[in-house]
Amino acid sequence: MHFYSKNNMMSDLSQLPKGIAAMMQKNNASSHEAASFSRRNFLKMSAASGFALGMFPAIAQTDKPAAGLKPFQQPAAFVQIGKDGKITVTINRLEFGQGVHTALPMILAEELDAEWSKVSAVHGSADPAYADPMFGMHLTGGSGSIKHSYTQYRELGARARAMLIATAAAEWKVNPDTLRTDRSMVIRADGKTLSYGDLAEAAMKLAVPEKVSLKDPKTFKIIGKQVGRLDASDKSSGKQNFGIDVRLPGMLTALIAHPPVFGAKLKSFDDSAAKQIKGVRAILKIAVDRGGEGVAVIADGFWQAKQGREALKLDWDTSGVEKVDSATQLKQYQELAKTPGKFHFKADVSKLASAPKKITAEFSFPYLAHAAMEPLNCTVHLSADGGKAELWVGTQMPGVESMAAAQALGVPPQNINLHVQMAGGGFGRRAVPNCDYVVESCNVAKAARSAGIQAPIRTIWSREDDIKGGYYRPMHVHRAEIGYDEQGQVQAWDHVIVGQSIVAGTPFEGFLMKDGIDGTAVEGMRDPYQIPMRLSVHHPKVNVPVLWWRSVGSTHTAYVMETLIDEIARNAKQDPVAYRLKQFGDKHPRHTAALKLAVEKSGYNKRRLPKGQAWGVAVHESFETVVAYVVTASIKDGQAKLHTATAGVHCNFAVNPKTIEAQVQGAALMGLGMCLQNAAITLKDGVVEQSNFGDYALARMTDMPQMTVHIVPSADPPTGMGEPGLPPLAPAFANAIAKLTGAAPRSLPFNLKV
Repeated sequence: MHFYSKNNMMSDLSQLPKGIAAMMQKNNASSHEAASFSRRNFLKMSAASGFALGMFPAIAQTDKPAAGLKPFQQPAAFVQIGKDGKITVTINRLEFGQGVHTALPMILAEELDAEWSKVSAVHGSADPAYADPMFGMHLTGGSGSIKHSYTQYRELGARARAMLIATAAAEWKVNPDTLRTDRSMVIRADGKTLSYGDLAEAAMKLAVPEKVSLKDPKTFKIIGKQVGRLDASDKSSGKQNFGIDVRLPGMLTALIAHPPVFGAKLKSFDDSAAKQIKGVRAILKIAVDRGGEGVAVIADGFWQAKQGREALKLDWDTSGVEKVDSATQLKQYQELAKTPGKFHFKADVSKLASAPKKITAEFSFPYLAHAAMEPLNCTVHLSADGGKAELWVGTQMPGVESMAAAQALGVPPQNINLHVQMAGGGFGRRAVPNCDYVVESCNVAKAARSAGIQAPIRTIWSREDDIKGGYYRPMHVHRAEIGYDEQGQVQAWDHVIVGQSIVAGTPFEGFLMKDGIDGTAVEGMRDPYQIPMRLSVHHPKVNVPVLWWRSVGSTHTAYVMETLIDEIARNAKQDPVAYRLKQFGDKHPRHTAALKLAVEKSGYNKRRLPKGQAWGVAVHESFETVVAYVVTASIKDGQAKLHTATAGVHCNFAVNPKTIEAQVQGAALMGLGMCLQNAAITLKDGVVEQSNFGDYALARMTDMPQMTVHIVPSADPPTGMGEPGLPPLAPAFANAIAKLTGAAPRSLPFNLKV
């Protein structure tokens, strides 16, 4: 997912739904409430763990908190040092494969001068301390975890280190400036040491310093190094628990029969056969997403619930909802694309008619499912009196989910205790503005309680449930008319995009839509190329739920821009790399550096390719990071094959190069997946036709090319890294195909006829 404003996006609470705005107001005031909780009471709860900073983050304050610091700047919420010297760092993001479970602790541990082998990590909560320091809300998305929290976590580590030094100085009765730290020890000038474990409890009593000095990056011992992931061992051995693995005493499992058409309601249902399934405890009608109705089957386990659901006889009323047909929708979009929409860029395109060379191109992109490895799930446990609730869920927006749960359950927001769980992927699907799967889980728990069931209930979406009824990357059509001269200089570019808005009707509409245009739909258009582009957008309303998908608008804009730029270069008989570098000039040094690095490491045009293979190039910036690919590909029996991919990455300072390499590899594989046949969600009579990996294609290990990732050295603060590796992969692949066939595919997934 992606957000644009670099200011506090929650500053205008009037734009938010009732309840969410209240939550934000409560969060803004919570630091004052936290300070009133006595240290004595906190110590009673945490004495056994030593320096228990982070166990109760909303209240774990020192006797003298720094008045100028906000909750997300207080080390009490982020660092726990045990008497045995073990250090637990609380992360303010969801770990769902991207590596923040390691990278954020690395940043804090560096400034803390911690012994890395003693560092571990845990998730934060919906507490205000764990809000994104830039956006002012709880958020894992927009490739912003490291970008937004780099300085935050450095300062947290530096503050905790200063408190430990001050404690040691007081014990030794020396000037703190005479002390240094290394490997979780404070060291005196004569070599005598005190461990962090020995100092932690006393250090907690000191005031938090508001201003601290940060290390010179030249002295870094952890940041910037190839560091293995803290969660690698448990994940590779199967020990790691995810949200779907939650087990509570007496817990039941629920599956929901969702309407076949989005928003449809029930005429009637017969549950007599389902009630005969052993282990089925209750069958309840509930409200589901988009105003629809569903039936929840609650049972002892997943299999019993699944059998019970399959035994239901359901009669649906689809008369009041639009029934989308993908073929018809495509034709409608294509017609819309022939007319201007609302203007984003308004360049003069009068030179189109007289341009020596012209391109008229139409592109189409289908709906795409997120299809994360771990299906959606949420466990809800209502208290005996129904006034409180605990939730266990892997969520990218725990604060918003907490408020949504409170509204759905009818309990005060402060009575929601949300436990953030490790998640097995998400790609944006765990950051739905209306919190669909959490709200539905709460609806199940509330209905169950009304039926006399007080057990915790884990609601699971099967793979089929999410692919057939989840949120999708929007379908898009692009139409471009381009006029250029013999040298490839663009004289006019008229462009129209047609696609649903992701943010319309959500709490983010006020921030991400301008003049009726969804900013996520146009990101990546035109820049960095200095071309006179007139860009307009149509946002039709369609009865298909849409959402951000890894790299958001760049999933389609990068493909359009980079294949058209390549086509202009080919038609002008210029090398595509040289053409791009000329376009960048001296105004885009990061693009130039990334592309040159990929070219150098790939051996582009310097080594002979096997017969039937061709080079392909693309470069794109998203989330302030530039990624360039140089690939090789071939075509056999009408099927395109990607053989090699060399990435040049400019993400400024690389906190953990090993994680960045993995991120780019994973993003490239997902970008490659967009190209594969059957990588599309289609609808017929309002019903999604795909249901699982048998008919919805994902890239697999056998599709992965031989790949290398190279990072441009930089000391500047890090930029986003979770998503930028995806957008340029597909156009680089397509440009290689164009070398072999004479034309790049105009639609995804590829459907070659060679």
